[in-house]
Amino acid sequence: MNVKTYKECKEQGIVPDILFWVGCAGSYDDRAKKITKSLINLFHKAGISYAVLGTEESCSGDPAKRAGNEFLFQMQALSNIEVLNSYSIKKIVTACPHCFNTIKNEYPDLGGSYDVIHHSQLIDQLINDGKLKVKNDQFNGKKITFHDPCYLGRANGEYLAPRKVITSLKAELKEMKSCKEKAMCCGAGGAQMFKDSEKGNKEINIKRTEEALETDSKIIAAACPFCNTMLTDGIKSYENENDIEIKDISELVDKVTD
Repeated sequence: MNVKTYKECKEQGIVPDILFWVGCAGSYDDRAKKITKSLINLFHKAGISYAVLGTEESCSGDPAKRAGNEFLFQMQALSNIEVLNSYSIKKIVTACPHCFNTIKNEYPDLGGSYDVIHHSQLIDQLINDGKLKVKNDQFNGKKITFHDPCYLGRANGEYLAPRKVITSLKAELKEMKSCKEKAMCCGAGGAQMFKDSEKGNKEINIKRTEEALETDSKIIAAACPFCNTMLTDGIKSYENENDIEIKDISELVDKVTD
């Protein structure tokens, strides 16, 4: 896909405008890789000057910190900050709200201050600026519901950008019963992705999926690779799983723009 690393750019005397922080899920998870590719397509369509760190990028440290291992988090964060500062990186975009929140709000205390934006914010800006143009009516009038990621919504107060992106596709945005400030977690946050659930009568992702299905939407839009996984697993417990699509907003926009 002709993606350059910062190391390659430095050797060629190129200074990219943006660092695309891919994240662990976007790098290694087969489903999340599709989100990564869609976002890269959008960069190319919009003429964005960007690069990645490649093998120099490590985990942001979010899972370690949420699981209570502050020492490991600081080791991972300081290692990343050393790499980021070595390239004098100022602006970072990521499709993972966990990376977004951690680098934006927790790296400054360790010596890493950057302008960090979530991909929903960047996509919204690119559409507003006319750098991404919606060219077909594939989603015109279709019901789409949006699941708010915890670390984008409640942790950082961003509810508008992803919704503006969805409505720009001429889709009918259908809100779930619990949305925005009152949205439910998908069940993966706080390092819950990597451990067994506590005892209860229903898995959180199942309950959240039920709320999504109540909107009668055939597309559930997400803006986080963890949420995407949990909602996809939730849909699998229903007979009509093949009728419902779980899509990242970058994938939706990639389908209808050029």
